[in-house]
Amino acid sequence: MSARRLIQSLGWPVATGLLIALIALMAFPELRPPGNTSSSQTPASRQAQVSSYADAVDRAAPAVVSIYTQKMREQQRHPLADHPYFRRFFRNSDRPQQERMQSALGSGVIVDESGYLLTNEHVIENAEEILVVLYDGRETRAELVGTDPESDLAVLKIELDNLTAITVPEPTQARIGDVVLAIGNPFGMGQTVTQGILSATGRYNLNLSEYENFLQTDAAVNVGNSGGALIDASGQLLGINTAILGEGNTNVGISFAIPADSAMDALRQIIEHGRVVRGWLGLAVRPLTGGVQSSASDESRGVLVTEVMPNSPAERAGLRPGDILTHIDDVHVGDGRRGMDKIAATAPGSKVTLSIRRNGESMELSTVIAERPVPTS
Repeated sequence: MSARRLIQSLGWPVATGLLIALIALMAFPELRPPGNTSSSQTPASRQAQVSSYADAVDRAAPAVVSIYTQKMREQQRHPLADHPYFRRFFRNSDRPQQERMQSALGSGVIVDESGYLLTNEHVIENAEEILVVLYDGRETRAELVGTDPESDLAVLKIELDNLTAITVPEPTQARIGDVVLAIGNPFGMGQTVTQGILSATGRYNLNLSEYENFLQTDAAVNVGNSGGALIDASGQLLGINTAILGEGNTNVGISFAIPADSAMDALRQIIEHGRVVRGWLGLAVRPLTGGVQSSASDESRGVLVTEVMPNSPAERAGLRPGDILTHIDDVHVGDGRRGMDKIAATAPGSKVTLSIRRNGESMELSTVIAERPVPTS
């Protein structure tokens, strides 16, 4: 058979097959092969794919609890309490004259099925009694395991069965612009979910705590949200909601959370040691300003050492006031906060190398990190 006759004999069957395939693809779009269809999607169709975060809330909400505390508060004595005529009215009063109980509220997050949970230290500060109310309505008293006032964190323990712990990714992956959800108990209304985006990371110098490395978000956070969960769109813990920026506890769209990895590290140390153990050099610094900073290259800029404490690792290394500290173990100290965090995260007993400039000359000094003394106030 010649090639021409072969093509003619196959022409009708092939054409018929192609026509049937085309009709099938038009009638059943799911049969189309996968490919890049993003160009054909409208913004509305893309938004429809993420129109609900109910699955994320379902995963995280059972791990978020409400916290109620009872705190003793001194009652100011009335100026007429000791007056010869009026004092009998105060003696006969049913109201305690010196102190009375004051209720407070906040939120917490169960991070371990054995009953450990995280909250803010300011939520349970000076509490005589701590009551935890779970998502399913169960109530129980909580034991205070320990606190870290320098990061405003506290660890509690509850004794209940069938607890749901939140998922904590390691390491935490958070990017500016990610959708976030805040879960807590604002104003004692009961568990509430609000939505926003991650506005910034690494916020500090807010004078909220000694060690600051906050996540910033515009999700609505109010009184009672403290200690609650900031989660991502998958329901994983990103941070512990801690504070808002605003007058009179009014939310203005700026709130802060302690990153989950920092909070979990504090929890592990509090459980193991009863406190958070941090490294310590024993020096005070301030950012460079004016001509000192402008005369240095970007790589050699650092912080000015203003004080070296007696018998400290810094003194043993040979540091002096007036030195410019630029690096700690090849980590640039930035404006001082990065160096402070580097030292705090270094285990006591570890050897470190300090890169400095003294009288225009570069030097390297070595020392062994000590444990940061426990704050006295």
